[in-house]
Amino acid sequence: MHRRDLIEKLEKYRSFYDSEEKDRKAILDFVKSNENCFERSNMSGHITGSCWLEDYDGEKFLMTEHRKLKKWLPLGGHADGDNDIIRVAMKEAHEESGLENIELVSADIFDLSIHFIPEYKGVPAHYHYDIRFLLRASKQGEQIQISDESTDLAWFSDLPESSLKSDGEVLTRMLSKWRNFHEFRRICA
Repeated sequence: MHRRDLIEKLEKYRSFYDSEEKDRKAILDFVKSNENCFERSNMSGHITGSCWLEDYDGEKFLMTEHRKLKKWLPLGGHADGDNDIIRVAMKEAHEESGLENIELVSADIFDLSIHFIPEYKGVPAHYHYDIRFLLRASKQGEQIQISDESTDLAWFSDLPESSLKSDGEVLTRMLSKWRNFHEFRRICA
């Protein structure tokens, strides 16, 4: 079954956040009941792969101001039939950042959520079942490049104020997880 790896990751993942745990269960149900869950042709929704991309020093994270959605978001996008969701997140990180040197910090899910995508240019409204991984820019000083999908791209040490209006709960949760991850690594070092 081409969905087995994602199903196993979703079954293993548990969140301390009630809303994320609710989304995990809904995404797991969606993947189990939709053989075409990785395809845009599934008009109810589809799996997307995203990331929380930290800089080389682990002090900042990269966000894109999405051209279509007009808001600051982590990097990511459609699976387009690729059932290797880590590969999807890595590909999207490369394409949307222009960075050549990116590494996977962990093969475990970092975060997940379901978000509604409004109708756009004839594509009906649908849901993105977004699976996120923690990635790191693995070469110091490499320059980012804005892609056609973005109006801006920037490193942040805190969330941009405008992002808190529409996606504040999810982004604040991701920021908290990232900071806790670094605090844990610092304590264990």
